[in-house]
Order: sequence, then structure tokens, then C-alpha cells
Amino acid sequence: MQRVTRFRSPISWVALALLTACSDPASPDQQVRAVIAAMETAVEARDVGDLMQHVSPNYRDAQGQDRAEASRYARGYFVANQSVHLLTRIESLEFPSPDEARVKLQVGMAGRSGEPGASSLNADLYDFDLALIREGDEWKLSYADWRAH
Repeated sequence: MQRVTRFRSPISWVALALLTACSDPASPDQQVRAVIAAMETAVEARDVGDLMQHVSPNYRDAQGQDRAEASRYARGYFVANQSVHLLTRIESLEFPSPDEARVKLQVGMAGRSGEPGASSLNADLYDFDLALIREGDEWKLSYADWRAH
């Protein structure tokens, strides 16, 4: 019997597909897009350390998980899924203040479990609401909420 692994990680989303470039690479818009792209790369590489460097120490998600819990979940998710592929589309990117970014995005996630004999790809589509804050010179993920389609 094949086990279907659903993509529920608050971090899975964050690791995202190619994003549209802006004219000013130093703009806050482009900086946030670069962080999201870096998180996508980390998720697809299944690298918890690289992923978590983009998450604020003050992170909380809509389910009440903090940064440590999100890190543990990502580790478990990567163990259960021997390959992870993301396809993303940023729906909106707004700056309610100079040090805060709000992102709405859609993420298609596909993964292949590491179970012997498992050959099917499991896929899901999610909508994410993210908040990133500027901490010093870096943008960090501070909040995430998601819902499956």
C-alpha cells in the first residue's frame, strides 16, 4: 500500500520558483523576491540549515508553531520526501511599512517519498500568506498561513 504524504509544512511553501526581476536589484521588492527564491532553492535541496537561515527567530505561523517547531517539521518532511519540486506564482507583494513585506502566493508542491517501491509523485496546490520583516540588512520570514486548494 502506497502512503501519500501531504505537503503541510509551513516552510515547504517558502521555497519558490523563478520570480520576476525588478529594475532595481537593491529595492526591497527585489530583496524579498530573492529571499523567497533562496528558500525555494533550500527546500528543493532539502537543506534545513539553508532554509532556516531565512526564518526569523520570532517566527510564528497560523498553527502556533515557532521557529524550532517549523525546523523539526521541515526535517521530518525532507526525510519523508526524497525529492521535492515547487512551482510558485506571487499573487501580490506589498509593503505596509518600510520594514515589513506581505506576500500572497500560490505554490504547487510535488514530492516523491523515499519508501521502497514508491514510484508515484504526490502533488498539492496551496495558497500562502507570508509576512517578512527586515532584521538588520536581511529580510526574514516572520509569519506564514496556508490553505490547500
